[in-house]
Amino acid sequence: MEKLRKPFQGVVNIVRFNWHFYVGVLLFCIILFLLKNHLPIHLNFILSFVLLSAITVTFITLTVSYYVYDLSGLYKLNWLPNNNEKLSIVNINAGFDETSVLLNIKYPNNNLTVLDFYDPQKHTEISIKRARKAYPSYPNTINTETTNLPIKTHSVDKVFVIFSAHEIRNKSERIQFFNELKRIITTNGEIYVTEHLRDIPNFLAYNIGFLHFLSLSSWYNVFKAANLTINNEQKLNPFITNFTLTKYGDTA
Repeated sequence: MEKLRKPFQGVVNIVRFNWHFYVGVLLFCIILFLLKNHLPIHLNFILSFVLLSAITVTFITLTVSYYVYDLSGLYKLNWLPNNNEKLSIVNINAGFDETSVLLNIKYPNNNLTVLDFYDPQKHTEISIKRARKAYPSYPNTINTETTNLPIKTHSVDKVFVIFSAHEIRNKSERIQFFNELKRIITTNGEIYVTEHLRDIPNFLAYNIGFLHFLSLSSWYNVFKAANLTINNEQKLNPFITNFTLTKYGDTA
């Protein structure tokens, strides 16, 4: 499955969809470089430190991203259990879908439904708009609301929410969303939630960008509020965590 992804595809997409940020960093560094030799020694030292820090932080972010999305084997999906039975699968994204094709190969005997809860009024990030323009949606993708999924109750064996649930920024809406996921899975169904966390490794990798992610305790609270239990919590690499959820106390 990894052959479906080109070398450096992950890190290239990050730069491609966020090029305005990297252009800004480049211009910032050029300005600092031009200024530092025209200032007193003590200011020269400060500017040199800031310049070096900006370059180092950017390098670390891109290096970690290359490791996470291109080297770690994340998109080989070997961390998911194999299953040759006929499965009903739902894959949910927030406007950028890199996994439906891979899941379709991973589970060849499946009935795959792809949902996209991207809302241009809520999800205003320019990076998502660029990603949607560069990569067309998976065939027959259904646009949906997070709180009203067009899926029958107790009809899905596996639900995948890979790098998308954190885009639901409102906590109440997030809980409603996970209640919907609980509604649609079968008694033995599973929900796979794959996310970066707002933790030390992601802070070191993405500095203030880690604030876009949710903390481990926040996820725990959401799962508990939706009466879902964590059947398995797995570090796919130091920066990515997958939660496998099942129904808990559901008598419906």
